[in-house]
Amino acid sequence: MSDAAPQSNLANLPEFSVTELSAALKRAVEDQFAFVRVRGEISGLKVHSSGHVYFDLKDDKAVLNAVIWRGTAARLRVKPQAGLEVICTGKLTTYAGSSRYQIVVEQVELAGLGALMAMLEQRKKQLAAEGLFDADRKQKLPFLPEVIGVITSPTGAVIRDIMHRLEARFPRRVLLWPVAVQGERAAAEVAAAIAGFNQFDGTRLPRPDLLIVARGGGSVEDLMAFNDEAVVRAAAASRIPLISAVGHETDTTLIDFAADMRAPTPTAAAELAVPVRTELLAQVLDFERRSLRSFSKSMEDRRRHLAQLARVLPRAETLFAAPRQRLDQASDRLGHSLRRNLQVHRTEFAEVAAQLRVRMLQDRMKISGERAAALGARASRAQSARLAQMRRQLEGLARVLDGISYRAVLERGFALVRGEGGAVRRRAAAVTAGEALTLTFLDGDAKAVAGDKPKTSKKKRATDQGSLF
Repeated sequence: MSDAAPQSNLANLPEFSVTELSAALKRAVEDQFAFVRVRGEISGLKVHSSGHVYFDLKDDKAVLNAVIWRGTAARLRVKPQAGLEVICTGKLTTYAGSSRYQIVVEQVELAGLGALMAMLEQRKKQLAAEGLFDADRKQKLPFLPEVIGVITSPTGAVIRDIMHRLEARFPRRVLLWPVAVQGERAAAEVAAAIAGFNQFDGTRLPRPDLLIVARGGGSVEDLMAFNDEAVVRAAAASRIPLISAVGHETDTTLIDFAADMRAPTPTAAAELAVPVRTELLAQVLDFERRSLRSFSKSMEDRRRHLAQLARVLPRAETLFAAPRQRLDQASDRLGHSLRRNLQVHRTEFAEVAAQLRVRMLQDRMKISGERAAALGARASRAQSARLAQMRRQLEGLARVLDGISYRAVLERGFALVRGEGGAVRRRAAAVTAGEALTLTFLDGDAKAVAGDKPKTSKKKRATDQGSLF
């Protein structure tokens, strides 16, 4: 009985789905914390491509997820920055997708170091407007510098970490310029060290191929020397490529923006400065092995590829099986169709033959013969009429031709006069004395020579025009 009672109580408990429980928790949190003000340090800041801003508010014991929607982020007077201590006003809610609660921020105010951070933000904007942080000013780091200049404290752990990392990766000559990395003198000494290394001419000491400005982590006040305007301008003006390695990965100073490269830690700066010697040797050996294996590997890959292609090709029997079967079926249907077609035509032929009779054929032949005789008679009469008509037309044309022919004129006693070139002489004026002429009569031609022209009056010439003899 004691075991059955708890089981019956559990059965009476309401059952929730995951979505229902998440919605209930969301309503409870939003009703209880509809408007809150939370103070903390911004970390893990991320601006999404959608425009929404995601970050964490943290103190020494807890972390609270925060989100600023795109429309709200555009209206904020204080823009969120990593490491900035702020007071965020908004409402708490839950995100069922990952079972967490978060604050939807509506307003951001500076807190604690807010005034200092605002001053640094103003200085950053000023220097950025002058172009000191432009990407086209950045110099490319040398692949393997011969001499590295390090600007840091000579007594701290930073220089030991850098030397140890360089020794482990690729030993290089290091020139240390000792400076104060904290306090009132730090900014001036760091700026002087950067300018001093750039003034080396290689006579007494070699000129560095790369500069590293390094310091360990600390508070914002401890790192203020590297936010100084003089230091930032010296880093931007450096003709030697410069790596900024100030603080830890979450620390950001203004020299980081002016430097050619930012390293999250001093040790990482040494890793950026030189490659790993063993890795370079291994890479060279690997290139050698790859060059020796390239041909054989290529041939093996092609051989394997050819074998794979051969495996996926179907067999000849498989390729021709279906067409062969369709051909057999078609041949069977063809024979049946031919027999059926022959039967149909035989039936039709028998039906037509049954309709044919000798008497019918004789009558049809008689009618056709009479029609052919009538058509022949009509054709004969039409031919005779056509010939008579054409004969009359020909006789008329002959009479017209005789009427316009010059031979009829010759028959009346006239002659046709031609000159030496065969040209017709129509006027006496066209004939010259002594010219050989050809006289054409009705029955033939005669030769003659033109004599002198007689002198006659104009009236006489007009009446005798064309007569020379």
